[in-house]
Amino acid sequence: MRLSQYFLPTLKETPQEAQVVSHRLMLRAGMISQSTSGIYSWLPLGSIVLRKIEAIVRNELNQSGAHEVVLPTIQSADLWKESGRYDAYGAEMLRFQDRHDRDMLYTPTAEELMTDIARRYLRSYRDLPQSLYQIQWKFRDEIRPRFGVMRGREFYMKDAYSFDVNEKGARESYFRMMRAYIKTFDRLGLTAVPVRADPGPIGGDLSHEFHIIASTGESLLYYDRKLEDIMAESGHTEVPVDAIMDLYAMEEEMHDPENCPVPASDLRQARGIEVGHIFYFGTKYSEALGANITDFDGKILPIHMGSYGIGISRLVAAIIEASHDEAGIIWPESVAPFQIALINLKVGDSACDETCQNIYDRLIESGVTVLYDDRQTGAGDKFATMDLIGLPWQVRVGPKGLKAGTVEIKCRRSGVVQEISLGSALTQLTATLAA
Repeated sequence: MRLSQYFLPTLKETPQEAQVVSHRLMLRAGMISQSTSGIYSWLPLGSIVLRKIEAIVRNELNQSGAHEVVLPTIQSADLWKESGRYDAYGAEMLRFQDRHDRDMLYTPTAEELMTDIARRYLRSYRDLPQSLYQIQWKFRDEIRPRFGVMRGREFYMKDAYSFDVNEKGARESYFRMMRAYIKTFDRLGLTAVPVRADPGPIGGDLSHEFHIIASTGESLLYYDRKLEDIMAESGHTEVPVDAIMDLYAMEEEMHDPENCPVPASDLRQARGIEVGHIFYFGTKYSEALGANITDFDGKILPIHMGSYGIGISRLVAAIIEASHDEAGIIWPESVAPFQIALINLKVGDSACDETCQNIYDRLIESGVTVLYDDRQTGAGDKFATMDLIGLPWQVRVGPKGLKAGTVEIKCRRSGVVQEISLGSALTQLTATLAA
């Protein structure tokens, strides 16, 4: 993609309403545009990152054995009244009436609708276990939306639901989803700490939040140092869920300093950003809505259920909070909107133009995604733009280097700039990045 033809409305100055790093950088990098309070349009650069995260989440969910569905964003209130949550959920739920005066709502979560599907189609223990998920826009009418997409009113979310015969099977589903989450966050270039959590209005007695460690995190966490070691090592291997479950990890409000089982030398304290939440809530919804199956002995019993959420739009901001510097964003390669920034330092110079076009063509043919800065502007502006949007690699082509037969390569994460031959540069980059 040529930058001269791309829609990238970057900003030099930080908008006054942006209070946190991710909000500032997403606005400045032209990733989002505010529509109204807590609701954002995703512009091309932001949309690419959102879809890349979505693809990784979908891939890991599919590998875990879950099946994707698409549910409506607008639900009838009848199911929520049947479960008892319509009035209990609170003012965050957007309620309205359709033209026939029927009570409707914009879905904040989908336990009721998924349970209704289960009671329609799951009849016997032979139909179980099952896991269904969707990736869908949700709406919660936050009283004070803030921090950009970190705590907006409309958000993009993966929510999955497991259905099992009994508690033993449900806990196995819970652990399987925990493994999928850890692998997902590892592929996103993140170390996520699972923390024991309050189930809140979802219900149940087993719940974990996944927090990305970042200095700007909203939550203060206390956890056993062994947990961080396990999480860092287990992304590409079999995740030791039993070990994770046995290790201490709590948010500040649940942490009891006087009775903490972890020695002070092993207790870690860090700030975290919640990006995922998993629940096992037993038969709470299946009993309320009559989702029953016939078990092994012919008894009719309610289905055991769990739910599992990942905030995909929130993850975009969380990655930025965990990976940035004063110049801008530093994207992990797995979710970067483009892999390489190709910078022509003297547009109009025949040698620079021809070399950049050749590099661009060869990289594209190799399956590498490239944003080619072919604008008629100064080198400083080009460097600043590419540092701001955070592409993993920069290839800089200028007249001086070409006379010596070299180009510059910059690694955005390390900041290291190498001056090497054009052939070596292409070999190195295609070997590292080619699909």
